[in-house]
Amino acid sequence: MRVEEVFRQGTLTCDATDSIKEVARKMTADHVGALAVLEDDRIMGIISERDVVRAIAQDVDPRTTTATTFATHQIETAKFGEETRELARRMLDAGVRHLPVMQGQTVVGVISMRDLLAIETWL
Repeated sequence: MRVEEVFRQGTLTCDATDSIKEVARKMTADHVGALAVLEDDRIMGIISERDVVRAIAQDVDPRTTTATTFATHQIETAKFGEETRELARRMLDAGVRHLPVMQGQTVVGVISMRDLLAIETWL
């Protein structure tokens, strides 16, 4: 299968200046474990549930600390046309569970290890 057949569509993003508290709210509302972090409509990172937990563990103020402070900035991305098995290998090698899905320079969704596991289970 290919990325475009299984990824979770939608703008699963936050702004670089969103607070950790707002990030947690968005993740909860969208039932997702990670958001692409955008600055001026360009992806500059990804923030996950683990990053939010790390922020809380470091005793920062979640109302004033921004997403960019705890986001991962060296990110892997997924692109249309990629085979899901190869994508799963890349995710394992990189030690990540979520990848933003890009169409050109635009984030169009997110794909997770859970998504990849689901298609392998259902096939």
